[in-house]
Amino acid sequence: MFFYISFLRPPATQSYPSGTISITPQVANDLRTEPFDGAQEIYYSWSPVNPNSAEPYPAISAPQKLTVWRQSSAYKEIPVPLPQGLREGQSYRLVLTAHGQGRPHIINLAASDLGTRPFPVLSMPVLFSSRGRAGKQEQIERVYRIPLQAGTNGFLTVREQTSFDLDKKIWDSGIGLSSWLVQLAQEADQMISNHPQTSLVREALFSSESRRIIELGTALPHSAGTGIVSLTVGALRSTAPDAGNGCIITTDLDSAMPLLEHNVSANGHLFSSLSTRPRPLVLDWDDEGLPQDVVAIGEGFDAIIMADVTYNTASFPSLVRTLSSLIQLSPPSKPPIIVLGYKERDAAERTLWSMVEDVGVTFEKIGERSGAGGQAVEAWIGRCKVHV
Repeated sequence: MFFYISFLRPPATQSYPSGTISITPQVANDLRTEPFDGAQEIYYSWSPVNPNSAEPYPAISAPQKLTVWRQSSAYKEIPVPLPQGLREGQSYRLVLTAHGQGRPHIINLAASDLGTRPFPVLSMPVLFSSRGRAGKQEQIERVYRIPLQAGTNGFLTVREQTSFDLDKKIWDSGIGLSSWLVQLAQEADQMISNHPQTSLVREALFSSESRRIIELGTALPHSAGTGIVSLTVGALRSTAPDAGNGCIITTDLDSAMPLLEHNVSANGHLFSSLSTRPRPLVLDWDDEGLPQDVVAIGEGFDAIIMADVTYNTASFPSLVRTLSSLIQLSPPSKPPIIVLGYKERDAAERTLWSMVEDVGVTFEKIGERSGAGGQAVEAWIGRCKVHV
């Protein structure tokens, strides 16, 4: 389980360039249904908005302690001092972090202690001006570090909604599976020695040969939400030579396309070619048949990625039917590998494992990410029956 710093009440889109601004921070689980149990220090920083900056990640001011968050004061408004040297017309993002050392606003997907502290958050820009009217912020961003080749790092910025649309937020399984895939790309030999089946995942996702990959995403309401897993795979595939005629497709409902398309576009610098740049596509599990753009891929897919698809057990028949349709696109002798990121929320969710056996798929657990405790994010490989 992971915990997330967010805004119960975010800063406004505009504020006067003097005094303070008021916010209400929140520390809770991914669904925002379980507050952090205990005391958590929260630090604040300001990040100047500079559209011409060439920095790979946002720069921040020195973090300062803001408050100690507790459930007993969860709804308390907190005044935040404005940026030092602020001038009329400037814009800044407010950054909240769980500590004040190093670069606390960046989530390191390669960290062995990933998620032991609540994840940091960045607000959208706040314009400091005495003219105009303030509005309500409805989005936030988080920044993730992905180690790439030759000791370089990629920085992935993922935007989320602040509304109650759960499919447009980061979920534990998305971060946990992304972190596990980063480790697989970096430490393949060690992971394969522990779980030999891991080699099949590495070959399906990170081979330098052309690969066709599709993400089905979350089950509420059947969407990839923010696209973090596909974005991570695209960045990791960009570190090796690629045949150039593969694809990474990340699926969602039509209502979530703007957010998904933004996240792909905002991270375009991480992708070396069109074959590694995720392609957002509308796919509803309840529809009869697959979208023509999916069918037209030809030769089917090498890998199907899923993160937190078990949240809504009522969707299982539709999910199994979609999986079966995707599997049937591939030659019988070369079915796709299925990669599942899963965190148990209800024991009934594990009925999916027996349901997919009806379409010839068997799952095996090959890893996990534990975070701050509680239910870990599990990594599973699904294999299909081969018919020669």
